[in-house]
Parts: sequence; structure tokens; C-alpha cells
Amino acid sequence: MPAVVVVHGGAWSVPDKLAKAVVDGVKMAALDGFSVLERGGSALDAVEAAVRNLEDNVTFNAGHGAVLNADGDVELDAIIMDGRTLGSGAVSSVKNIPNPVSLARAVMEKTPHLLLTSRGANLFAESIGMATVPTDTLVTANEREKWEEHRSYVAGVREDFNSKWAHDTVGAVAVDSAGNVACATSTGGIRNKMVGRVGDAPIIGCGGYADNSSGAVSCTGHGESILKVTLARLILSHMEQGKSAAESSQLALQYMGERVRGAGGVIVVSPSGQWAAEFTTVRMSWAAVAKDNLWYGLEPGERFEEALPR
Repeated sequence: MPAVVVVHGGAWSVPDKLAKAVVDGVKMAALDGFSVLERGGSALDAVEAAVRNLEDNVTFNAGHGAVLNADGDVELDAIIMDGRTLGSGAVSSVKNIPNPVSLARAVMEKTPHLLLTSRGANLFAESIGMATVPTDTLVTANEREKWEEHRSYVAGVREDFNSKWAHDTVGAVAVDSAGNVACATSTGGIRNKMVGRVGDAPIIGCGGYADNSSGAVSCTGHGESILKVTLARLILSHMEQGKSAAESSQLALQYMGERVRGAGGVIVVSPSGQWAAEFTTVRMSWAAVAKDNLWYGLEPGERFEEALPR
């Protein structure tokens, strides 16, 4: 069974000055995730590693580099899901955690619950000895400046999502050599969002879903739109009807655009190793690794290929 890792760095209007950084970032994350598979790790291990890499990169809006809410604070959301068992863990509105994807995995493996939020999620992190960091550690100077410029949630949604200054969710999907799939998604949300706002990222079937019977998906874009159409699960329902990963993604994104006027992007992998990266925004950084090749892109229809560095 061919092992594959696909990652995204968010679907939005990436400005030219960030284009190289976001592409380099997703390429590094995809290689990081794939190295886990090469060492015999599971798809679940691979997506966690890839998303942790993106959370540690201040270019992206997840963990370090996250955007600020209306109170000038950082609230983070993440999900991880194992397609073999349908086990899933998620956190929302969590603070001071540099790698919320790993906290989400701990929710899956160490609690009887699927989703912990806000203070409860942080108390759980403390109970298992997970390291926390000051908020300022997660915030870049550029984000603090942009937050000052856009002080209302309405402006944040309208200008942040559509303007060149927005940045968005990160995610990864993978299939390992045993045919098990997994997904992970992580985000800081939308700049100037209301305190406590939760988007699609930590919601099962919306920001992500993984099932060995069909595939794994990680979504990015306008969270409220993705929630309304349960985008991740919608894509897999198309795949269950025999459509390809690419066609299923295109159909679901088209439906979201027509039904609720939402734009976004997705990465998908099937248990057989078929994969896709599709989006309806201006740009989405993505990268995929399979066998001896690395694929990546940023513009619509773009698909560069290069041999894996050895």
C-alpha cells in the first residue's frame, strides 16, 4: 500500500511577499510527516508531526503565528482523527498551548470525550503535564499590528478572509502502508473573532474527518460556511459513491460556494493512496509526498513536482 502525506497551509489570498514562505513551509511539513511513515510510524503519527511542524512556523495561523481575538488574546482550535477506529480528539478556544494538535490527540487517547473547550481544555492540559507558553510567545509583531488596525469581528471576517493579510487554518492527511488514514487540522481562527468563537476546525465532519472505508479530509476556509455544509464529510460521501478524490472535492466546494457563498480549500487522501488538493480561494499552499516525489502548489491548477531530497 503506498504511503502518502498531504498538507495545506490555508486557503486565502496569500500576498506575494509570503508566497515563498508558505510554500516552503508546507513542503517542509509534508516531508516531516512522510519521514514518520518511512520510519514505520502510523498515519496518525504522520499527521500530528506535519501539523506540529506548521504550528511551530510563525508563517501560519496555528500555534505560533496565531491571530488575535477581539480581546487581543489567542484562542486555538484543533482536531485529529484516526480512520482505523474513528477515534477523534479535539480542543477549542484553548490558550497558551503551542501545539494544540497534540492536546487534541491526548483528548482522544486519555479521555472518554471527543472535544474539550476553553478552561476545561487547559485544565486537562495541565493535568497531563503539557507545557504552556505565554500568549506573547504565540503572537508575531505583524499580527499585533494588524489586530490594532481591524478592531471589529465584522471587519475581521470581511477584510481578513478576503484581503491579502488574512491567513488561515493548517492541516494534514495521510495514509500509511497498512492502508490506515488519518487527518489533523489546527487554527487560530479569524482575526478579531468574538471571544469563544469556534469555527469548523475542531468539529468532526467539518474541519476534518477520517474513515478507512473512504478516506481522510482536512478543510480550510471560512469556518461558518464549512460548518453549514459539513464539508469534510460531504467530500467523503461523494467518494463513497465512487467519485475520485479530486472530483469529490470540487463538487463539495462548488456546492458550498453556491449554497452559502463560502470559499475554501481541502486536501484529501484515499486508503489506496489517491490524493487531491483543491480550493476556490485565490491561493492555497499545499504539498504532498508519495514514493520518491514531492508535489506542491499555490496557484489554481498549479502542480510542481520534484524528486525527494535524499
